[in-house]
Amino acid sequence: MRAARTVLVTLGVLVIAFGAVVLVTTVSPARIGGLATWLLAAVILHDAILSPFVVLVGLGLRRAGRALRVWVLVVVQAAVVLGCVLALVVLPEIAAKHHGAKNPTVVPFDYTTRLLVVEGALLVVVVAALAVGWLTARRRSRVVETTTIS
Repeated sequence: MRAARTVLVTLGVLVIAFGAVVLVTTVSPARIGGLATWLLAAVILHDAILSPFVVLVGLGLRRAGRALRVWVLVVVQAAVVLGCVLALVVLPEIAAKHHGAKNPTVVPFDYTTRLLVVEGALLVVVVAALAVGWLTARRRSRVVETTTIS
């Protein structure tokens, strides 16, 4: 186990060093500030908004997990994670479109509308899964009640 950790830490340090070399050799010094701002914003967005949201949804699902089937929990968790990752990936395109690009073909689409449509579709899937799961849980509890009463 210790050897595996050593290999993974060494590999991680080498990947970070490679990334630093590529950053210094390919990005002009004038653009490093903008890159640092974007990276800081991504960390803040992830740590202050997306991660707490996913944790709260997970806690809520744990409580509901006593009544709902596993497949419902998996659908909801997958939709939440997918929606968060999609938002994290698409937000830079929305910002680039808002600030205007030198070449309009770089960000040609209306990313805000497309993100809202996909997030809305994920919400519909979650609501449908929860509704079906809730109905089947109620039906299952009624069957158990009638069999125990008889």
